[in-house]
Amino acid sequence: MTSRPTSARHRGRAEPNPEQAWLAAVADAAAAAAGTPVELLGQYLTILADAAVSGRRPQKRELEAVRELGRRAAEQGVSAGQAVDLYLSAAWRLWRELPMVVRTRDRHKVRAAADAVLRVIDDAVEVLVDGHQLARRDMVRREEALRREVIDDLLRGDADVSRMVERAEPFGLDLGRAHQVALAAPVGSAALLDRAAIVVERVIVDRFGDRDVLVATKDGRVVVLVPGEPSATPSPRGRPDVEAVMQAELRRLGKRSQWRVAAGRPHLGAYGIARSYEEAREALTLAERLRLDTDAVHGRDLLVYRVIGRDQAAIADLVQTVLTPLTQSRGGAEPLLQTLQAYFAAGEVATETARRLHLSVRTVTYRLAKVKALTGHDATDPAQRFALHVAVLGARLLDWPTRELPTSG
Repeated sequence: MTSRPTSARHRGRAEPNPEQAWLAAVADAAAAAAGTPVELLGQYLTILADAAVSGRRPQKRELEAVRELGRRAAEQGVSAGQAVDLYLSAAWRLWRELPMVVRTRDRHKVRAAADAVLRVIDDAVEVLVDGHQLARRDMVRREEALRREVIDDLLRGDADVSRMVERAEPFGLDLGRAHQVALAAPVGSAALLDRAAIVVERVIVDRFGDRDVLVATKDGRVVVLVPGEPSATPSPRGRPDVEAVMQAELRRLGKRSQWRVAAGRPHLGAYGIARSYEEAREALTLAERLRLDTDAVHGRDLLVYRVIGRDQAAIADLVQTVLTPLTQSRGGAEPLLQTLQAYFAAGEVATETARRLHLSVRTVTYRLAKVKALTGHDATDPAQRFALHVAVLGARLLDWPTRELPTSG
């Protein structure tokens, strides 16, 4: 077997003999053309030369060595295409030099040599790509695990900040600036969660760039972290709303896939990320409890509901005082609550309320009259409407009447 090719560029080694020199020259030329380290060829040229001279197929250990070179290429950031280009470039350059080495004009011998070389190329490229793909899968798994750990620490907001800064840096996150968190929650089945994360990541990187951007899945939701201006600073004109960008892309997944997207406000620093995340989570919860007829909500638009729900004892007392008489209705409190909420959302217009609820105007006016008769509060009277409206919002926040009202004791 011909000895391993040695690059003449490597200092500190013995001068190659003439047999080694031509292989080393081929290796150097192929590596330069492909823009890859010459070391990724290993003994590949030696195996090719042996095949051309003797017709020998590569041994299992030799192919395993090539597979390992494929893994090494992936770890060094060399793409599979570059690695294959290196091996093919080396092969045709070696073949071009073979007539001087084999020194034969016998076409049968040349054909046999060509067949043997092509078999080696086929075997070597196959295991090279296989090794590269195995390494890439391992790298992706490690990166995904690290990404999940970083996301968990950032969203909890209780990690060591200095350590967090160091771990976030490989993902292009500058924890000294403001960030905003947005969440996408499936309405119904979460079967498309991983696919949704992939399509969302693609459009988010396209719209916001690949710095200070992170997309992952957590607790059955797609989590998106993007750069933003501090909440006290007005958003730059023309800057896209992350929730609108996400929802537009998620609609492309198909009619059977429905999503609700919520975004917190941008906040500064590592702990600001956790704060924005909590706002986005709360926005999703509020949108669900308030049964908002929208698929994209923003934390800043729900601040008033946070104020209402902050004093739970007071809001429970208001609901108890104003709305519990509705339970005396034949159908229970829920139909009347639903009518009140739709009526306030429609600007106190009975015809629009009827359209939204798919009811007749007569049914809507009957229910409003029923509310007045049971509670003593008239939804059409401006002086009484505010208390009734706040009580309805409080009932939705407390999930009443589905749940019992909390007691002060």
